Amino acid sequence: MPAGLDFTIASAFVLTYGTAHHALKDRAQLQPGETLLVLGAAGGVGLAAVEIGKQLGARVIAAASSDEKLEMCRQHGASEVINYASEDLRERIKQITAGKGVDVIFDPVGGNYAEPALRSIAWKGRFLVVGFAGGEIPRIALNLTLLKGCSIVGVFWGSFAEREPQHNQENLKELLTWLVEGKLKPHISATYPLERAADALYDILNRRVLGKVVLVP
Repeated sequence: MPAGLDFTIASAFVLTYGTAHHALKDRAQLQPGETLLVLGAAGGVGLAAVEIGKQLGARVIAAASSDEKLEMCRQHGASEVINYASEDLRERIKQITAGKGVDVIFDPVGGNYAEPALRSIAWKGRFLVVGFAGGEIPRIALNLTLLKGCSIVGVFWGSFAEREPQHNQENLKELLTWLVEGKLKPHISATYPLERAADALYDILNRRVLGKVVLVP
């Protein structure tokens, strides 16, 4: 930990920001000026992707299920937002990108939004499979990759950290530099004493959490 870094912030940092950084920089090779769509953007890894996407010079579109969550995304660097509980995801992407589509999709959710997002990807886009917080693993029609000339790219930070420890340390060094410089600002929704761990999990399951929650022994 860098000197002076708060333990609560540190505990919520490495997994989420490490995942998002590896996904966007190593797997998608996100370039300045490209458009990034983040699904589930108000969650811990989603907000990390919003911030890192902006840091890498992308135009970030955040998609989430409420206006409160989207306001949080704007505060963390999103240029555009989509409420996919009340708006048509594909239509809004078309409007925002003038029909071009998005260059990179960061998807930690899976479920019903994965395929509509993929159908809205730009030519030679990259769809990042980060997780399945929505509970359902989508079945994707592979002809979409042919029609779009796009890639579906798996992201498993834990395996990456184990197999490529030196590369992972280089990534973490860059992330911690950005954190100390104030370019990244992890959002802690709430802290709980250890004996209230069940309450913390209950709030996550009921989608009451923005960013991360932290258990404090």
